[in-house]
Amino acid sequence: AALGIPGRGLRGPLGAAGRRGQSGEGSSDRDPPSRDPPARSPRIYTRTGDSGFSSTFTGERRPKGDRIFEALGATDELSSAIGLAGEFSSEKGHTFVGQLHKVQCMLQDVGSNLATPLSSAREAHRKRTSFSEKPVLELEQWIDSYSEQLPPLRAFILPSGGRSSAALHFSRAVCRRAERCVVPLVQAGEADPNVAKYLNRLSDYLFVLARYAAMKEGKEEKIYIKPEP
Repeated sequence: AALGIPGRGLRGPLGAAGRRGQSGEGSSDRDPPSRDPPARSPRIYTRTGDSGFSSTFTGERRPKGDRIFEALGATDELSSAIGLAGEFSSEKGHTFVGQLHKVQCMLQDVGSNLATPLSSAREAHRKRTSFSEKPVLELEQWIDSYSEQLPPLRAFILPSGGRSSAALHFSRAVCRRAERCVVPLVQAGEADPNVAKYLNRLSDYLFVLARYAAMKEGKEEKIYIKPEP
C-alpha cells in the first residue's frame, strides 16, 4: 500500500506537459486542439481485496488478518494520529511541526519495509525498501535536545497539558501498539530490526515532545495521584 498508492497518481500531471511542443508553449493556430477524450483519473478502488486477501510488495497474496497487514494498519494509524497532533501544534505555532512531517514520511518508509517480507523478497526488493539506522540516531538527537530544556520528572504524567500535548501523548500510545505489531515480524526475520528500533525511539520522542509542548504553551501536566479507596 505504501508503495502502490502514490504510483497511481504519477501520470496525472503529465497530461498537459505531454501535449506541448518543443518550444514549451501551448497549442497555436497551427496546432488545432486535440479531439481525444480526456484521460480518466485512476480509480482508488481495485476490488482485489474483496475476498479478504491483499498483496505484499513481493507479490504474495496473504489474508488481511496476516500480521504484516496488522503492522501496516497500526503504522498507518500512527501516521494519522501524528498528523492530528501536528495540526494542533501548528495552530499553536510550535516549531517542531516540520519534524512531525518528517516522521510521517519516515513511517511511509517503515510501511514499505513491512510490506516487503524478507522471506520472499528478492535483492531488488530489499534494496528498494531497506531501512537504515540513521533515522533512529536522528530521533535520539531530537530527544536529547528537548530533554535538556524540560524540568525533571518527579511523578507519573497523565496524558494532558493542552490539545497539542494530549494529541502527542495519544500518538505515543498508538506508536507503542505499532511497535508491538512489528516486533514479531522482526523476530521472525520478516522485517528489518531498524524498523522496530525506530518505533521504540519514536515513542520516547513523542513523550518528550508532549511535555515540551505543554511547557511552551504554559499548560499544566496532570500527574498520577493514587485514588482514595
